[in-house]
Amino acid sequence: MFETINSIVQSVDNFVWGWGMILLLLGTHIFMTIRTRGIQRKVFTGIKLSVTKDPDAEGEVSQFGALTTALAATIGTGNIIGVGTAIALGGPGAVLWCWLTGVFGIATKYSEALISVKYRVKTRDGRMLGGAMYALERGLHMKWLGILFAVFGGVASFGIGCATQVNAIASVCKENLGIPPAMVGVVVAVLVALVIFGGLKSISSVCEKLVPFMAIFYVLGCLIILIINYDYLIPALQTIVTLAFKPGAAAGGLVGGGIMQALHYGVARGLFSNESGMGSAPIAAAAAQTRNPVRQALVSSTGTFWDTVVVCAMTGLVLVTSIMKNPAIDMGNITDGGILTSLAFDQIPVIGPVILVLGIITFAFSTVLGWAYYGERCIEYFAGKKIMIPYRILYIAVAVIAPVVSLNLIWLIADILNALMAIPNLIAVLLLSPLIVSETKKYINDLDKKDPEPVPYEDEK
Repeated sequence: MFETINSIVQSVDNFVWGWGMILLLLGTHIFMTIRTRGIQRKVFTGIKLSVTKDPDAEGEVSQFGALTTALAATIGTGNIIGVGTAIALGGPGAVLWCWLTGVFGIATKYSEALISVKYRVKTRDGRMLGGAMYALERGLHMKWLGILFAVFGGVASFGIGCATQVNAIASVCKENLGIPPAMVGVVVAVLVALVIFGGLKSISSVCEKLVPFMAIFYVLGCLIILIINYDYLIPALQTIVTLAFKPGAAAGGLVGGGIMQALHYGVARGLFSNESGMGSAPIAAAAAQTRNPVRQALVSSTGTFWDTVVVCAMTGLVLVTSIMKNPAIDMGNITDGGILTSLAFDQIPVIGPVILVLGIITFAFSTVLGWAYYGERCIEYFAGKKIMIPYRILYIAVAVIAPVVSLNLIWLIADILNALMAIPNLIAVLLLSPLIVSETKKYINDLDKKDPEPVPYEDEK
């Protein structure tokens, strides 16, 4: 019976994350790139704004705090293991398509953040709430679709945001440090409780410190490995570009199955990793202290830049150069991205395993924190403020049991819910694209102009 259910859910997952979803997401990325006249050109302006305080503007946290909270949820095990999966199944050419997905995805991340801030609401207790659900309700008068998005996001947070991430931490601690999974679950649950019961400001405060540390540590570690593998760096780049478009083989048993295979797995893992179009990161963006939607949208768009254009690209180069340099890695028998990633990093004495272990632990833990906020805002949207404490208790309980239960089915269900989140969010982005273009033209050359005051939230439960 269980095998039948698992098989059905697997089929549904394959369908929702098939070519239809890939074309919808990638098509939106390209469409919004054209509509915003290549907003990617402003990514360095966004980086500058992310570290520029805007204290006089309304909001709960700084723009940097909102960005790091979103990055905490976005930069997860997918940046390490997900890239390995793309290479294992799609060949090294998948790295190029993963990277290009991130480049074009910047436009969608910009767009969804803009409408999230534009249609955010202010509660009686001074909190700023936003996201796809508010854009659908207030911008398109489609509250029923906003409720669907919130339900999908709230339920998905327990799986993709908590259970799978804690399980990954437990697995790496058991394999490399010999710590029992049950103990890991309890420790992680306690740490998560200490943070999330403090609300957004507590989550943001931790993420502001954790995200830069973990990202810099991981990127520096990758740079060290690339220096060690310097003699294979140019061949790896040539292999990635060549095998992105045609079948072939390279040193280390690397094989490319052609453009369709590389495109499928590279785009799919890139979309999953950077979450552009999924509608999750704009929930954090809505709480930022900002004077206009474009300002925060530019800051939020840098999340995709850091996640895919930098971190995923670094991981891809580390894996491909390590595999090419170490023929002992038998690519012919590997289809699991986690195994491939572990084998590649294990080839680097001392440094490799340390980078992998700390990378997975910090990336996964930050994702747990970020998704706790996303889930809470989604649940509150359709169930009211009274549900916040029960939600946090249940979220912590999931963290406790996650390391000791099988998560295959939970992962698949969460994966499906993520895809279902993307559909209403992309509807909002596409239907509100004229407003996005208008707001962009209005503010892009005058970022200091004030936006009208947000409409008070009159029906808070």
